[in-house]
Amino acid sequence: MKFLATTPGDNPIDETIDTVVKSSNYFVRWWNSINWTEIISLIMTKAIFLLLTLLLFFLIKKIITFLMKRTFERKRNKMDFSSSRRSTIYKMLENAFSYTLAFFFIYTVLSILGIPISTLIASAGIAGLAIGLGAQTFINDIVNGFFILLEDQFDVGDSVTIGDFSGKVVSIGLRSTQLQGFDGTHHFLPNHTIDVISNNSRNNMRAMIEIHLPADTDFDQVRQILEKVNKQLVPNFPEIVSGPSYIGPHNAPNGLLTMKVVFYTLNGQQFNVHDHFLAKYLDVLGENGITLPKQSIVG
Repeated sequence: MKFLATTPGDNPIDETIDTVVKSSNYFVRWWNSINWTEIISLIMTKAIFLLLTLLLFFLIKKIITFLMKRTFERKRNKMDFSSSRRSTIYKMLENAFSYTLAFFFIYTVLSILGIPISTLIASAGIAGLAIGLGAQTFINDIVNGFFILLEDQFDVGDSVTIGDFSGKVVSIGLRSTQLQGFDGTHHFLPNHTIDVISNNSRNNMRAMIEIHLPADTDFDQVRQILEKVNKQLVPNFPEIVSGPSYIGPHNAPNGLLTMKVVFYTLNGQQFNVHDHFLAKYLDVLGENGITLPKQSIVG
């Protein structure tokens, strides 16, 4: 049997082993060339700066919030505003401060991490256009919210109707207004969508009861009965500002005549007054033998 003599470079296995060894040596040299001390020092330094930044902004927020609250508390009796308007102004200032502080906090954190903010903004391109459009809506929200506050269109706690939504104003922010509907639903309305506002909490409200009666009814008797009931009940309702006033009889559909009794009450109390007086009217009229048609009560 004859054996062929070969040199080390002629064996493919040896060549593969040499390649692996060379690659391994290259990785080891690269690994050893890393200045781990400098990297760990850099990470620890940035972590400490981030922690100090977080602590600093937290303290700033606490201090400014405390000073704002204390200022509003001390000047509460000197402000020619209602309590709900003071709450609205305070909430708006608090939101403005929170947004401003959040912006500077994010900018500071990104700067500590070494992210070039100005370069990112300058090279945003199409993304910058999208951000610009979003910023336009955001600015519209803020401007509209500012004028809502400046013109005193409504305050926290007011009962309002805005578009298709009705309820009590829970909060007025820089971007949105929150309403709690009478059924408990919580509505968030962007300020730029607020157009027509109906405020139900600014003036005395009317409670009007319309009683439809047959044309042959003795309206003098009905008037006397209603006046007697009103003399008994009105002293028990201090929320009645003026009234009652009597209107009628007037023509009504289906050959009937209508008698109206009108009260003006403190805001929000009109429904309570309406329901109590209506129930009493029905009882007393029935007791006096006055027959009411099915469609006799309106409003």
